Amino acid sequence: MRASTLVLVFGAALFLFPLPGTFIAGALVLLAGGAARWLGS
Repeated sequence: MRASTLVLVFGAALFLFPLPGTFIAGALVLLAGGAARWLGS
């Protein structure tokens, strides 16, 4: 599995976790994973 896929999965888990701050953190991690996948790493 590619590292960007793991980052996307981790971001999705954070995004769905019902604690304050995890919504924004999850969205930022998802953006970073999407950027890494788009840039080809």
